[in-house]
Amino acid sequence: MTGGAGFVPSHLIDVLIARGCAVVAVDNFVTGSKENVTHLVDHPQFTLVEADVADGLPTHHPALDGRFDAILHMASPASPKDFTTLPIEILRVGSIATLHLLERAVADGARFLMASTSEAYGDPLVHPQVETYWGNVNPVGIRSVYDEAKRFSEASTMAYHRYRGLDAAIVRIFNTYGPRMRPDDGRAIPTFISQALRGEPITVHGNGAQTRSICYVDDLVRGILLLLDSTETGPINCGDEHEMSMKDLAETIVRLTGSASTVTFTSRTADDPEMRRPDLTLARTKLGFAPTVSPEEGLRRTIEDFQRRAV
Repeated sequence: MTGGAGFVPSHLIDVLIARGCAVVAVDNFVTGSKENVTHLVDHPQFTLVEADVADGLPTHHPALDGRFDAILHMASPASPKDFTTLPIEILRVGSIATLHLLERAVADGARFLMASTSEAYGDPLVHPQVETYWGNVNPVGIRSVYDEAKRFSEASTMAYHRYRGLDAAIVRIFNTYGPRMRPDDGRAIPTFISQALRGEPITVHGNGAQTRSICYVDDLVRGILLLLDSTETGPINCGDEHEMSMKDLAETIVRLTGSASTVTFTSRTADDPEMRRPDLTLARTKLGFAPTVSPEEGLRRTIEDFQRRAV
């Protein structure tokens, strides 16, 4: 599991360990946190390796010597704030690291799961977004380091699948939230919650009319593992179809936190998508996936996690 100390991967590891799997997490802790996997450090089925997968998997670590049944490439800084602070790192992990891991998957005969993103669709002109839509991406914009790195990873995965016989799967992850998110990562939900808990104004980009569909992390993890356990290649969207405006999201968080914060508006970031919602037809028909955690319940759980961490 690359990026194993990250938000989503750490939740995936919890479920895999509970299944009885042996999991090796590889992370360079650029955005991942050891706190996300501290509870697993002494577990006999878990190994944490500190390394940058863009440099290749370490050859000196005994946990990486054996054959893997599955390789999940989840590593990448993914917040809009990261796009300007870690652009080269994002490009490297989405290109060089992907190629290293694809080679290892071929050598091991492993199933390879590539964590892609709804950002592959860019600022979509088709709504909701279906997997057959090729997207509307600015290849030289601020967000391009992430968008194009993931699109390169998808193309590489499909090339290895077609021409090297790799058992591969691609999941396009839509906006996901939940416990263990970085409070300062720049995404809307952790930013809004942190501001609300501190009683600060909630800063919404633009007029707040732009929409997102938010998926609770437990639902996403279930969808990813359904894909991993299947024979499907994809790409397959994974997320939640419940769509809400950023203004409504901010106001919901203020209400759920009981905060006295007010909503304020600031300038939009470059190439910020106007709307984002997955078409989950493929996930439902091919995987039997459907999200079950409502936004209200998921946000309550996330707020409680932020309060426990005294953010």
